[in-house]
Amino acid sequence: MGHKHHPRRGSLQFWPHARSSKHAPRIRSKVESRDKKILGFLGYKVGMTHLLIKETNTNSHRKNMDIFTPVTVIECPPLKVYSIRYYAQQEDGELRLVSEVFSKKVDKELTRKIRPSKKENVAPAHFDALKVTVYTQPKLTGIGKKKPDMVEFSVGGKDLQEKSAFAQSLLDKEIKISDVFKETQFVDAHAVTKGKGFSGVVKKFGVKPLQHKAEKARRKVGTLGSWHPNKVLYSVAQCGKWGYHLRTEYNKMTLKIGSNPKDINPKGGFVRYGFVKNDYLLVKGSIAGPNKRPIAFSDAIRIKKKAVSGPIGYVSVESKQR
Repeated sequence: MGHKHHPRRGSLQFWPHARSSKHAPRIRSKVESRDKKILGFLGYKVGMTHLLIKETNTNSHRKNMDIFTPVTVIECPPLKVYSIRYYAQQEDGELRLVSEVFSKKVDKELTRKIRPSKKENVAPAHFDALKVTVYTQPKLTGIGKKKPDMVEFSVGGKDLQEKSAFAQSLLDKEIKISDVFKETQFVDAHAVTKGKGFSGVVKKFGVKPLQHKAEKARRKVGTLGSWHPNKVLYSVAQCGKWGYHLRTEYNKMTLKIGSNPKDINPKGGFVRYGFVKNDYLLVKGSIAGPNKRPIAFSDAIRIKKKAVSGPIGYVSVESKQR
């Protein structure tokens, strides 16, 4: 008698399949750096194109050849600082917000207008961590959106006082992508994936369809569980809404940071986006989420090797229209 092999359908690595509460992602990993800068940036996904990059590795069988490399284009209008949030560590080890310093110049597109008291708008004498709340300027792009997206980023520095002084110096300034990242470095991409709507178990979990003599339906699970105990386990595949999840991709390489959109704008513009009008970032490979969705980048926390890339010889600007 043969050995019965039935692999699990669907991965439990991402569990539960909770949908995100908003378009803009949140940074759940803690990043530390001694460089005085904001440790992240928020841009908008434009689409994909390809480059030809020369192979510089002398040990490669493709050395001195032009390598086809797919890249994702991210439009990066300048960020503005909304507030500086100071946290203190409690007895249970959790960080709690103790004070918040707001910027005096906030764009009128922000619907959430807070009038802080004098006590709130002062940095506390003691704090254990601080973060900066920044917001985007989608009005500078062509995506047809006015309301900014907001996200929190950590701040780099040698100590807390240096971080606080640097953050306060950014309150009325704009932050460009070139102030945060550089070319050929690893970053972590945080994004909300595409929403697939209501899906069955075959599409959602990859369950094998039943035979043609199955009762009532084929695209379903064979059983939800035993009669006794009469309980359905959480690991049983069931239909429901799928997609729109917050996901993080580690070690994505930045290939180019440019300020001239004419170098990458294709004929007729990008499909379902249009033309890039601001600074842009080219990231190697694909990134989760549809076009026009905000994508957050932070300094990589799982670097295993040095990011190396050869010179870019060609950037495709041919029409992306089908």
